[in-house]
Amino acid sequence: MNIELILFGAFALLTLLSAGTVIFARSPINSAMALVSTFFFMAGIYVLLWAHTVAVMQVLVYAGAIMVLFLFVIMLLNLGESSTRGKPTVARVAGGAATVGLFVALAIVLLKLPAEPATLSTGAQASFGTIATMGQVIFTQWLFPFEAVSLLLLVAMVGAVVVAKSRI
Repeated sequence: MNIELILFGAFALLTLLSAGTVIFARSPINSAMALVSTFFFMAGIYVLLWAHTVAVMQVLVYAGAIMVLFLFVIMLLNLGESSTRGKPTVARVAGGAATVGLFVALAIVLLKLPAEPATLSTGAQASFGTIATMGQVIFTQWLFPFEAVSLLLLVAMVGAVVVAKSRI
């Protein structure tokens, strides 16, 4: 068996387990730390896909900067562990049903994928995942979504500060 396939399976399983911990952890701090491990395991998958630039950006931006911001907000808001489990509400049941529906849709899409993966040409393999190629794609084809995400992060930071300031 190929070592890359074994590593991919290990990283994928660990990513799913740590993502599940993010969802089911009672403490927001534990949930945030599990999200950091999820980001690191995803970076490992990116390395296996020869997208080293994306892997480094995953660690620096998400596991570093964004998670520091999340932990700062969690500690600033003094969120503790939930002592009681919430009662089932219409919103929770609808959210659970939507989650199951998304998993079913994902399973259908995965079953319809071809068995053989697509291969890149030699020229495309040489430039795949480089900073120049990523910059070209981000600032031409994906400029609007890139700017929308940066605006969303700015609004989230301002909102976190406003919510935290009103409690002090």
